[in-house]
Amino acid sequence: MSGALPMLAIKDLAGGYGNVQILNGATLNVARGQIVALLGGNGTGKSTLLKAASGLIKPWGGSITFDGSRIDGMRPDAIVRRGLVQVTQGKETFPGMTVEENLLLGAYVVKDRAKRTTALERVYDYFPILRDKRHQPSGGLSGGQLQMVCIGRGLMSSPSMIMLDEPSAALAPQIVMGIFQTIHRIARDGMTVLMVEQNVRMALLLASYGYVIKDGLIHIEGPSEQLIDDDNVRLSYLGGTVANREAKL
Repeated sequence: MSGALPMLAIKDLAGGYGNVQILNGATLNVARGQIVALLGGNGTGKSTLLKAASGLIKPWGGSITFDGSRIDGMRPDAIVRRGLVQVTQGKETFPGMTVEENLLLGAYVVKDRAKRTTALERVYDYFPILRDKRHQPSGGLSGGQLQMVCIGRGLMSSPSMIMLDEPSAALAPQIVMGIFQTIHRIARDGMTVLMVEQNVRMALLLASYGYVIKDGLIHIEGPSEQLIDDDNVRLSYLGGTVANREAKL
């Protein structure tokens, strides 16, 4: 990637859990306004990289720069205040709280009530079903609706960049398409997106640039249309087929 300074710049990132090293010097850049896909198999370091960028784990080495300032080692709430938010795996909500109460938890760093209201209306615009269910406990939602709540909660602080960890995991195909359409719309409205995905074909159709991580290092990178045509990517992640780049999201 070249041109203007990236919104998120990760350089030579090392990290892991306990005595187990997962990241072994990963370097990745996300340009402002782009959707970037981070791809790879299980245990390759995708989620660990996102957790380091959002402050959920402390890096062992390397640097993370967001919007021109170093953020590696900062507390998660301070990183959220700077405008970088992660939506983690698992579709976790507080089941006894209503949909709207769960969403408002994402605005805990926002003190201005009018800004919280504006953010909530934006989330309901992206996910109209959540408006209909706003007074219902989140414990009664479907898997797709829970994912909408989690993404919506991430949007409630009005971040400039959002990191999504496996947004399509364990969802029915028709729900996956709707989630990806909304991610496309979020980016079109001006937000930068870094997305970890197992659904490689859909991720490359949605993103403009992609990285493939293996053993904690970036193994392949390039424009999405280039990765779709890359033999290594096609054979390893696309089942030996060519993704249909004419597909419409």
